[in-house]
Amino acid sequence: MSDQHYVVVGGSHGIGLEIVRRLTAQGASVTVLSRTPPPIEASPAVGHQRWDATSDSLSSDDLPAKISGLAYCPGSINLGVFRSLKLEALQADLEVNLFGAVKVLQAAYPGLQQTDRAGVVLFSTVAVGQGLPMHAGVSAAKGAVEGLMRTLAAEWAPKVRVNCIAPALVDTPLSERLLSSDRRREAMAEVYPLKRYGQVADIANVAELLLTSAGGWITGQVIGVDGGLSKIRTG
Repeated sequence: MSDQHYVVVGGSHGIGLEIVRRLTAQGASVTVLSRTPPPIEASPAVGHQRWDATSDSLSSDDLPAKISGLAYCPGSINLGVFRSLKLEALQADLEVNLFGAVKVLQAAYPGLQQTDRAGVVLFSTVAVGQGLPMHAGVSAAKGAVEGLMRTLAAEWAPKVRVNCIAPALVDTPLSERLLSSDRRREAMAEVYPLKRYGQVADIANVAELLLTSAGGWITGQVIGVDGGLSKIRTG
C-alpha cells in the first residue's frame, strides 16, 4: 500500500487514531485532520492539519491530490429526553456529524476521483435503526448522515465506494462519562447479547475493510458493529 494516501478526519483519538495506525502499518500514508495532532511518533507516513469540523472551512487544495480513501470520525453523544432538546443542541449535533462531513467530502471529491474504487467511511449509530430513548438529537443527525451516504454511494458510483458504520457504545474518550465506574461498565456490558461493549479495534477492523480494496465490492451499506444489539435478543 506504499502508493496509497488516506485522509482520516478525527484521527487523533479513539477509533480514528486506531484507523490511522492500521493504515500506516500496511504502508499507506495518512493525512489527519483534527484539532490536535495524533499521539504517534514522528513519521513521514502521517501528516497533520489542524481542522475543526464545527468552524473551519476546507478546500481541495488543503488535501492530497490523490486520495485512496477517507474516514470521517468526529461525532457526539449528547443524550436527553426529547422534551428538553434545545434547537441549539441539535444544531451542534448537526454541525459536527453532518455539516462537517459535507465540507470534507466536497473538498475531497477531486482527490477521490483520482483513485480507482476509493473508499469513504462515515459513522452513524445503532440508535438510528433501533430507536433508543434519550437519543433524539444524535439519532436525527446520524440519520441524516445515513441518507447522505446512500445518495453519495449512488452519485459517485462506480468510481468511489461510500459506506457507513453504525456502532453501539464503544470505549473511547467520547464515551468515558458513560463508563466512568466499574458498576457502569458492568451494567453497559449486560445490555449486549455478546455481554460486552465495543472496543476501538472492533470498529477499526470494519473501517479498514471498507476503506481498502478488501471491501472493493461493498458500497451503499450501513454496517452495524454493535454486539448484536440492533438485531437479536437472547432473553
